[in-house]
Amino acid sequence: MTLIEKIIERAKSNRQRIVLPESLEERTLTAADRAVADQLAEIILIGNREEILAKAKELGLTHVEGATIIDPATSPKTQEYANLLFELRKKKGMTLEEAQKKVLDPLYFGCLIIKNGDADGQISGALSTTGDTLRPALQIIKCAPGITCVSGAMLLITQTPQYGEDGVLVVGDVAVTPMPDAAQLAQIAVCTAQTAKSVAGFADPRVAMLSFSTKGSAKHEVVDKVIEATRLAKELDPALKVDGELQADAALVPSVGEKKAPGSDIAGHANVLVFPCLEVGNIGYKLVQRLGNADAIGPILQGIARPVNDLSRGCSVDDIYKMVAITACQAMDAK
Repeated sequence: MTLIEKIIERAKSNRQRIVLPESLEERTLTAADRAVADQLAEIILIGNREEILAKAKELGLTHVEGATIIDPATSPKTQEYANLLFELRKKKGMTLEEAQKKVLDPLYFGCLIIKNGDADGQISGALSTTGDTLRPALQIIKCAPGITCVSGAMLLITQTPQYGEDGVLVVGDVAVTPMPDAAQLAQIAVCTAQTAKSVAGFADPRVAMLSFSTKGSAKHEVVDKVIEATRLAKELDPALKVDGELQADAALVPSVGEKKAPGSDIAGHANVLVFPCLEVGNIGYKLVQRLGNADAIGPILQGIARPVNDLSRGCSVDDIYKMVAITACQAMDAK
């Protein structure tokens, strides 16, 4: 069974309530139909019921009626959600009238459903920008306790089973924070390890904090940042198995790890890689994906108190379906 098959089976075993606010978008609606048919999750669509069902009929979809469809314009809970949004944002200057208007936005409405305990996760981005996806999530659901930095992890399924977890690596940040400081980098390490557990199913995440230096082989302020981030990550999660600073080969290859970082439990055995900045992370995973013929799944947003994930606007139906399963797995561990 492949990793994505395991993720899908786990999602089916404990179905979560996943909101898809872009309900009239064809790929999203098609993925929703498939998810309902496969009992992958309890799907919640935001929008006008008649319009959604008419679109489903036009596309030849037969299972959408099995989803929960909520129209913010007519829902009996809309005022309750508007009041909730007002309470959350009044210190930022939002009036009740503004909240009553904003709650009609499906992206905000979906996050309010989650905040109120009526759903477990949300996915958007087939139509919306990353900013539009993240803004309501951060305003309403907010970051997880002890976390102030949202980041994005990627599952890399490689053809090299001698590395990582039988060839699977979880890497971050590849999507959100361009130049994290040491405290943010520590948070990224903790969150990426959690993603490795909840999504990739790693029983024993082993985190390498990557750099161009291994254990003092080079001196530079960016190396110092990684060293400090490693220390802070251990403080943030004392149970976390983490070491740094490590070069990529020292993190992955046992013989190199033994030579460059003798005595390290992580060197040569890492299955979670934390990049020192977004530039390195984004370039690095794409090189592995293209030159190494690895499958890259994600990015998976992490650090939010309840899972909210962002899709590429070029995503496929299959991408959305997989992200429903991933979000469901995150939701199980976020409760």
